[in-house]
Amino acid sequence: MRAKQDIEIGDDITPPLLPLSFSLHDSFLSSHCSSCFSPLSFPPLPHHHGPLYCSAACSSSHSPISSSSAESFLPLTCPRSSDLRTALRLLLSLPSTCPHLHRFTNGLLTNYLKLTSSPDFASQIRQGAIAMAAARKLRKGLSLDQGDDVLLEEAVLCLVVTNAVEVQDESGRSLGIAVYDPSFSWINHSCSPNACYRFIVSPPNATSFGEDSGSALRIVASISEENFGVCSCSEYDKGTEGYKYGPKIMVRSIKRIKKGEEVCVSYTDLLQPKAMRQSYLWFNHQFTCSCSRCTVSPSTLVDHALEEILASNPSFSSAGLDLNLYRDEANKKLSHYVDETITEFLSVGDPESCCKKLERVLKGGFHVEQLESKDGKSRLNCKFHPFNHIALNSYMTLASAYRIRSSDFLSFHSKTDESQLKAFEMSRISAGYSLLLAGATHHLFCSESSLIVSAVNFWKQAGEYLLTIAGSSVWNLLGLPISELSTVVKYKCSECSLMDIFGAKSILNQAERTNFGNISSDFLACVRSVLPKFWRFLIHGCDYLETVKDPFDFRWLAHPHCVEEDVDFIKEDSNCEHHAEWYINARTHIYKIV
Repeated sequence: MRAKQDIEIGDDITPPLLPLSFSLHDSFLSSHCSSCFSPLSFPPLPHHHGPLYCSAACSSSHSPISSSSAESFLPLTCPRSSDLRTALRLLLSLPSTCPHLHRFTNGLLTNYLKLTSSPDFASQIRQGAIAMAAARKLRKGLSLDQGDDVLLEEAVLCLVVTNAVEVQDESGRSLGIAVYDPSFSWINHSCSPNACYRFIVSPPNATSFGEDSGSALRIVASISEENFGVCSCSEYDKGTEGYKYGPKIMVRSIKRIKKGEEVCVSYTDLLQPKAMRQSYLWFNHQFTCSCSRCTVSPSTLVDHALEEILASNPSFSSAGLDLNLYRDEANKKLSHYVDETITEFLSVGDPESCCKKLERVLKGGFHVEQLESKDGKSRLNCKFHPFNHIALNSYMTLASAYRIRSSDFLSFHSKTDESQLKAFEMSRISAGYSLLLAGATHHLFCSESSLIVSAVNFWKQAGEYLLTIAGSSVWNLLGLPISELSTVVKYKCSECSLMDIFGAKSILNQAERTNFGNISSDFLACVRSVLPKFWRFLIHGCDYLETVKDPFDFRWLAHPHCVEEDVDFIKEDSNCEHHAEWYINARTHIYKIV
C-alpha cells in the first residue's frame, strides 16, 4: 500500500476500520464483551465458554453470527480456538466453494500453499480444518466422513493465520484477534516502519480518544486486484452487511511519508534484536524480513544495543577481550533465567519472588565462561547493559510487580502508618523502574525513530506512576499537606513552552506536528533539568536502581563506579529538618515532570 499524497508525522492514514471477523481469546470470554471487546460490568463467570455481551446492541449484532457459525460445536480443548472461531465466522460470509485458494474475501492472501507445505503448520492447519468442518456438520445434525473435503476450511484458516492481528487494550494485553479488509491487511511489514496502528475498543455509541470517523483513506494498492487472481466473492458482498460493532483499527504515520512511498507497519516487537524478530516473523507469518534495518551491515546501533552485555574480569584487560565470543552465551543464559522468572510470576503470581530474582540477576549478572590467566582459571562476569532487550523486559516486569506488591500490601495489612509507608516505598521503586524503562527506550528512539510508539507508551506509563506518587496520602504522614490535582495542571515549567503548546488541547494541529522536532527537544530539556532532582528519592532502598546514576543520560556507564553518593541526607529520624526539606523538594519536582 502506498501513500496517495504527502503525509506528515501524526496524520491518520485510515479511518477507523471495522473487522471482517474477530474473536476473543478463551481467557477473556468470561470477562469481556464478545462483540466490542469492552470489559463487562459484572464479575467474570467461572468456567464460561460462550459469548457474553455488554449491551443489547452488541448482542443483537453479534449473537446471530456466533450461533450460526457452529463455533459452539467446537471441542472445548481445541487448540488455537480463537483462530477457529474467527475462521468459522468468516466462512458465513463466503460462498460454499471458491475457485481460488490463494486469495479470496476481497483480495486477502491465504498463504495456503506455503502454510500447508510447512512442517510447523501443515498438521495444525489440517486438524483445525477438520474440527471446523465437523462443527459445521454437527450443527446440521450430520457427521463428518473421513473422506470429506476440507479444502475451504483449510484455506480460510490459513487466511486467518496470515492476516489476523492481536487486538490489544490500552495496557497492552492481547484480548483476541481480528481480520481486517485490504485497507489494513495489505500493508506490509518493516522493522523500521513509517506507520503504526492502534485499536479502538469501546462500547457502542462511545467516542474514543482520537477517533475521527471522518478520516479519509490515504493509501492505495500499488497493484490492481486483477493481477492477483482474486476471487471477487460477489456472494460475500451481497450476503452480509458486515459487523456493526467490533474492535476498530486505525493506522497513523510516525514519520513523514512522501506521495507514492510504501506505507509499512511492524508485525513484531521492535525492541527485540534482529534474530528474535526474524524468528517470530518466520514462525508466525512464514517470511524473512529484508527491510533496511534487517539487511544493513554491520547491525544498526539499536540492534547492537539491544544485545549489549557489560563484562568484567579482574584478570583481563577489557581492551583485549573480544566480548563477541561470549555475548551469545551470556544472552542465552541470562534470557533463559529472566524468561523463567517472568513466566513463573505470570502463572503463579508471586511478585515479591519475581522482584528478588530479577534484581539479583540485574545487579549481580552471570558467570558465563572460564578463562585462562596467569593466576589460573577465572570466570567472566556478564551483566545487562540498560539497553539490552532482556533488561528492558525486566524493567517493565519490575515496574508492574512492585505496583502489584504495593496494592497487595495494603489489601492484606491493616492501614497503619507503617503499612502505608511500606506500600509507598514499593510505589516509589515501581515509578523508578518505569522511568528507567522510559529513559532507556527514549535513548534508543533517538537512533531509530520508528520506536516512537514504545517511547511514548513508556513515558505515559511513567507519568501515570509519578502522578500516583505525587497524589499519595502518605505525604501527610511525612508532615506535608496534599495539594489538589489542580496544582499539577496549573504548574508551568519555566524552561520550556510545552504547557503553552498543549494547554487544554489533546491533539496537535498540522503546524505543531510539523514542528514536532522542536517540541520533542523542549520536552527532553525539561526532563533533563527536573529528573535528577528527585531520582535519588525514588530509588532509595533498591539495590539495583541505586547503581543507576541517571535514567536518562547514560554517559555515567563509561565510569559506572563514579556514582555520587548523594544520599547522606537520608536519616533514620524522619523528623529531621533536612530530611523533610528533601521530601518537599522531591515531591515538588515530581509534580513538575507530570
